[in-house]
Amino acid sequence: MKNISKIAVLGGGGKTGKYLVNQLLKEGFSIKLLLRNPEKFEIENDKIEIIKGDALHFENIKSLLKDSDAVLSTIGQRKDEPLVASEVTNYILKTMNEFGIDRYVLLAGLNIDTPFDKKSPKTIMATDWMKANFPIIQEDRQKAYRLLEESNVNWTQVRVPFIEFTDHSSEITVNLEDCLGDKITALDISKFMIKEMMESKYSRQSPFISAL
Repeated sequence: MKNISKIAVLGGGGKTGKYLVNQLLKEGFSIKLLLRNPEKFEIENDKIEIIKGDALHFENIKSLLKDSDAVLSTIGQRKDEPLVASEVTNYILKTMNEFGIDRYVLLAGLNIDTPFDKKSPKTIMATDWMKANFPIIQEDRQKAYRLLEESNVNWTQVRVPFIEFTDHSSEITVNLEDCLGDKITALDISKFMIKEMMESKYSRQSPFISAL
């Protein structure tokens, strides 16, 4: 794998994304950020390059990924807005192939199903709740997973339970079949995503991570 130094980040203006941006800076990476409202972004650093635009515009994704070594995404579904998961995934995969970018790590909920799951009743309940209450969003996210599976990209989909937005860090558990804990901090998500980006321990897999 080529050296990874410049990271394209989607969702960096969000609650989890800001933790990811700060952790990337702490670990010395350069960052390209796609932001709809750059004027609202409060993190200032000369290692950040901001591109104003929307992830649902293919040309904005191409601008973001140009000259990047890897892609990290914490982008989520915006309320009362067009579906983002499958469309953005499609754009990212196409652009990664065009530019020869190999590594993609994205954040997802524990409600995504894979053929390798052995979900506990508790995790199944959470998954079924999402399917019942947000069926269109759920199917779009499931479609995004299918696009990942069909691609030739080195991706990792990180599935998480309830997110706590604190700087607290604890030991976490990683499992490919079920989510073993009830929560995880945004800081620990960020640390795991960056480590996985570099190590590819769970290449083309969808690990669940949670606090012990």
